Amino acid sequence: MNDRLNRIENAFRKLDSVPPRKAARDAAIHAAMEHFEKENLNAVQGSADGSRLKEQGNKIPGSFNWRQLMNIAQPKMAYILGGGVSLAALALAVNINLIAPESFEVPLTQLPAKTDEVSNSAELNDAPLEEAEVDAVTRRELKAETRQDAEQSAPATTSLALQSQPKALLAKKRSVEQFAGGLIASEAVSNLAVSGDVTVPQYQDQGRDKFTDIKPNPVKVTKEDPVSTFSVDVDTASYSFVRSSLNRSVLPQKDAVRVEEMVNYFDYDYQAPTNRTEPFKANVSVMPTPWNAETKLLRIGIKGFELPKVDAPQANLVFLIDTSGSMNAPDKLPLLRNSFKLLLSSLKPDDTVSIVTYAGSAGTVLEPTKAGDKAKILSALDRLSSGGSTAGAEGIRQAYQLAGRNQEEGGVNRVILATDGDFNVGITDVEELKSFVERKRKSGVTLSVLGFGHGNYNDELMQTLAQNGNGNAAYIDTLSEARKVLVEEAGSTLFTIAKDVKLQLEFNPAMVSEYRLIGYETRLLNREDFNNDKIDAGDLGAGHSVTALYEMTLAGSSGRLVDDLRYQDEDTALTNDSTGEYAFMKIRYKLPDSDTSTLISTPVTLSDEVNSVSAAPKDARFASAVAGFGQILRGGRYTGDYSHDDVIALAQSAKGVDRFGYRAEFINLVRLAKSAAALEPLDQ
Repeated sequence: MNDRLNRIENAFRKLDSVPPRKAARDAAIHAAMEHFEKENLNAVQGSADGSRLKEQGNKIPGSFNWRQLMNIAQPKMAYILGGGVSLAALALAVNINLIAPESFEVPLTQLPAKTDEVSNSAELNDAPLEEAEVDAVTRRELKAETRQDAEQSAPATTSLALQSQPKALLAKKRSVEQFAGGLIASEAVSNLAVSGDVTVPQYQDQGRDKFTDIKPNPVKVTKEDPVSTFSVDVDTASYSFVRSSLNRSVLPQKDAVRVEEMVNYFDYDYQAPTNRTEPFKANVSVMPTPWNAETKLLRIGIKGFELPKVDAPQANLVFLIDTSGSMNAPDKLPLLRNSFKLLLSSLKPDDTVSIVTYAGSAGTVLEPTKAGDKAKILSALDRLSSGGSTAGAEGIRQAYQLAGRNQEEGGVNRVILATDGDFNVGITDVEELKSFVERKRKSGVTLSVLGFGHGNYNDELMQTLAQNGNGNAAYIDTLSEARKVLVEEAGSTLFTIAKDVKLQLEFNPAMVSEYRLIGYETRLLNREDFNNDKIDAGDLGAGHSVTALYEMTLAGSSGRLVDDLRYQDEDTALTNDSTGEYAFMKIRYKLPDSDTSTLISTPVTLSDEVNSVSAAPKDARFASAVAGFGQILRGGRYTGDYSHDDVIALAQSAKGVDRFGYRAEFINLVRLAKSAAALEPLDQ
């Protein structure tokens, strides 16, 4: 240990001393002297304790051991000294703050680490490290020694230093230790003015994204289980997250890939209803499956009624914004602010906007304000900054309360939560939050979720909140995506034309021996739920399209995956069917102001079938290309040897009119997936 420190000291001795930055030195000395005078105003001269001051400090309950800090701080020593701040002056301020935390509240802001041995050398004080002037051999030795020491000593030292300490001092110590390892606790970055040289580092995390465990829908035998029931899903968060991962040259986690959300990311030219009393129209087609010559692909398409903007109801929106420390990254709070600015352009002047933020606690930063007063709203957004822990549940509670106080009868009353989902203070249990949101939706206030960032993105929580809050879930990875969701699709995002939309298909065993629903694993319903109006389901927004795909194995096909049972009799009556129906489809929905569902139904027949993939409608072909890609990303359990190149060829043939370039972007993502890494490399 001493030899290593001697080599470090000798390296520093080669450097020319320079004076510290005056502002930094003055701020630290002033804070230290002010506290010293306050504490010693009535003190008598001398000391009854003959021990050294260093030893006295170590005896104070909760005091910090600088030798322990050295083990943590060594890897960052070169960068700390490079700042040119006086070690002696700033170390004094840190030590005093640790000894008397209640009486001396100066936030820690990039204060340098200090060791007993190094601080005793006058030549090291105030000396910045200019790497170009240090001998190359010495630099290599320093790097190797300090890295090895950090790896071996820091975890154990930290653990020992934090045992059995009072909570207040423990929090102080963690702040110092985080700094010494190159981190700054978000609560400690606030008010110490040391000129403009101090900057708050961006929050970085890795590998902590959370997704619901998805088990792919199995193949069902029609004779045994002929009915399939599910809730519609108009969310698109999965596609955006997949795109964000691939643009970083990394394959997404399997559970991040929800095939139905990837398919429904794109708009399709389905036939739409002509009036609001019939909120949507169903479109069906049957084509050969691109990845399996032995099966057929049934595509169901639903298009919602296009609501003219002049008929859009009044909106009462509460922006619930996460301003915790984890949001301090370019793809989080800065992108979030600009996204909400775009949303303002979609609102009518008489719509109402409020802003609630949450970090360690929650509070209202903008009382209900008309959207026409853009200057006031923009000013509130620009004042937002990140710091603190994440009391998400309290923020949700206050946002619902604010929305309820200003509720628009017959209008849109919605909380729009924008976060990375990293709730870590207060109520954090998913089921408890789910219950709260379920109860609140009965009041007429709905909840939509916008996800931001990666590394600690909690998709599992946000999907639960959006699905049970009768809202939508989207993931914003770029400003272009914010424009798509909040401007181009504002009508479908905000204005509901049908709620609790459920689909049920009964397959004809005389025509279909096996079937499989592609995606919608998190939206499955029990058969009896279809006719129960108390069961919640997905909502459909104005102009929104929904697509669902079934892979069917026809009766008598050699492509069956499930063998017949040995001890069951064949039902010969099944071979005498003459209806020509593959399935019978039923849809239930409620109008926005009704609690009673309406039923529409239609058969899927041979007349809906085409004989080749190339003869299928363009939208059906493109949707099948996206579904094929999604299944490949999930491991390709049912896609055989269908490849990325096959997906690209099919998507290119069905790209059609691509006004905003979304389909071309999809093709490029498939190309990126061919060379993407299976695991993101660890940030160094």
